[in-house]
Amino acid sequence: ERCQPLSRKGINTTAGQRQQVDAQAKQVLEDLEMPLARRKSETLFQEQPETGNQYLEDALLRSYLKTHLPPKVLEEVNQDLERFGNRLLTQIKPLGWECELNPPVFRQYDAWGRRVDHIVTCSAWRRMKEIAAEEGLIAEAYERRYSNWSRLHQAVKLYLFSSSSGGFNCPLAMTDGAAKVIESLGIPGSLKNAFDRLTSRDPKKFWTSGQWMTERRGGSDVANGTETVAKKQPDGTYRLYGFKWFTSAADSDVTLTLARVADAEGQVKQGSSGLSLFFLKVRDEEGKLNSIQVQRLKDKLGTRQMATAELWLDGAPAELVPFVPRCFQISAEGRGVVSISNMLNITRIHNVIGAVASMRRMISLSREYARRRVAFGKFLKDHPLHMQTIARMEVQTRGAFLLFMETVRLLGLVETNMASEEDQLLLRLLVPVAKLYTGKQASAAVIEGMESFGGQGYMEDTGLPVIVRDALVLSIWEGTTNILSLDVLRSLSKSRGQAMAVFFSAVQKKLELASSTAKLEPAVKQMQDAISGLAQFMEGAGSRGVETMELAARDFSYTLARIYAGALLIEHAARPDASSTDISAARRWCNQELCPVARESGNRSYEAEEALADSALVYEGCPAG
Repeated sequence: ERCQPLSRKGINTTAGQRQQVDAQAKQVLEDLEMPLARRKSETLFQEQPETGNQYLEDALLRSYLKTHLPPKVLEEVNQDLERFGNRLLTQIKPLGWECELNPPVFRQYDAWGRRVDHIVTCSAWRRMKEIAAEEGLIAEAYERRYSNWSRLHQAVKLYLFSSSSGGFNCPLAMTDGAAKVIESLGIPGSLKNAFDRLTSRDPKKFWTSGQWMTERRGGSDVANGTETVAKKQPDGTYRLYGFKWFTSAADSDVTLTLARVADAEGQVKQGSSGLSLFFLKVRDEEGKLNSIQVQRLKDKLGTRQMATAELWLDGAPAELVPFVPRCFQISAEGRGVVSISNMLNITRIHNVIGAVASMRRMISLSREYARRRVAFGKFLKDHPLHMQTIARMEVQTRGAFLLFMETVRLLGLVETNMASEEDQLLLRLLVPVAKLYTGKQASAAVIEGMESFGGQGYMEDTGLPVIVRDALVLSIWEGTTNILSLDVLRSLSKSRGQAMAVFFSAVQKKLELASSTAKLEPAVKQMQDAISGLAQFMEGAGSRGVETMELAARDFSYTLARIYAGALLIEHAARPDASSTDISAARRWCNQELCPVARESGNRSYEAEEALADSALVYEGCPAG
């Protein structure tokens, strides 16, 4: 939609296509008549797909901003994003590729045998940090120049930045999360300098933050997996002792981490109530690691541009982060999980941003390639089956995009105290739903997109495998699909059913906007049927046991994602200036199975006997035990 016609010498996509194909075939024959020595050095006769300004080429993004932003805000944001799109193309994209080609290296000892534990990053990676500060990729959300729309402005810039960032979007996610935690605590005096640096636009002052949660015994299970101990010192500070198994962006300036405070006898309290949150600087004033040893860098499938390490904390000096509920301060000990929740919300939203950005990037390249590549006598774009495949990817990406934007919109309202109680409940529900669903969508979309290039998609130097590798982690980072599905159930339980009431109400309001749009009637009807199926499932939820609901958690979360994204697509297609493409996307989205939880419930997939059958199926033929 709204792509500029291909204009290259010798190619006409609107007339004379057969002559063009014949000319290309003739050229290939002439090339084959070259001397053998020259032919051996010739490259593949295919054109590289080239995309332009990402912002200007993203019709859905621009139409969304036009619909939702106030005119004055839209004018300024539009200018900033167009400028940023040009900078991405000319400066940031080449740096991102340099980061991929020059991953971090761990140098444990210097030439004289002294242990230095130095993580060496390339100049492009360090330049990315400077650009992040210059562009206010963290600051924008906390300056609040545009009130509740500031968070959305920041998220859009991160969305455009993500696929060209060379992996630097990950440290930015944790930096944003750390800033959010400190802000939510009222910016305690001891952490004000850290907050100012985390949200600075000055490259010389800007800090990035880590998020050191994962230890040897657990990933998401921090309550039982955290072994790190904090020992209080006479001056009120703490020293941390423990092993952090997986620390992303290990070259960051500061970090937030969990540990158990030891009492006078050296005993610690187990479980989540024994966890406290600590802030620590990674290096001292001389630039040396602060009683931290690097065990090794992780050898990962993707995100190789970023240093992920195993770290020993051997008396690392740290500050206990205070817990401030509303207007009074209480002891921070044992409040680590509560305090860190704000960070997890932010990093999960960043995960959504990365997922949607990877989908959009792969589709942009796929559709451009389809306008250039000739196969079986015509361009790929003129093969109906090929275009159907890309169109299906586009529909999924549109649903994911609107789900992402809705989550960020709600976050902006909450951060500026403009959110209703319903908005807050909806945000709590949508964050895990959006994260788990877009993570799975991204994996499927980028693999499908890679296939659309044929064998070229499998070649490392095209950059396409990088997109695939980096996207595959998005269903794992910040909680796997199953972990987040269970978190969705927790959000419903804690709200005592209010969250689902808000969900149904929000969906119905969006569908009502399409009541006068005849072309959307089939989609609205399919949505209403799905809502009825979900409501019927919820009516029987109270009589189901905990294990039954746990078995249904993934299908239930998928149902929420598909129904809400469908409502958003219908809402967008019901605009007065909506395009035929907007309507088509909404209708196609609603053609899929919108309520898998109702289908599987009807098939008795969540019964206790089925759980036993699942285990028997998985472990058939395995030794007992």
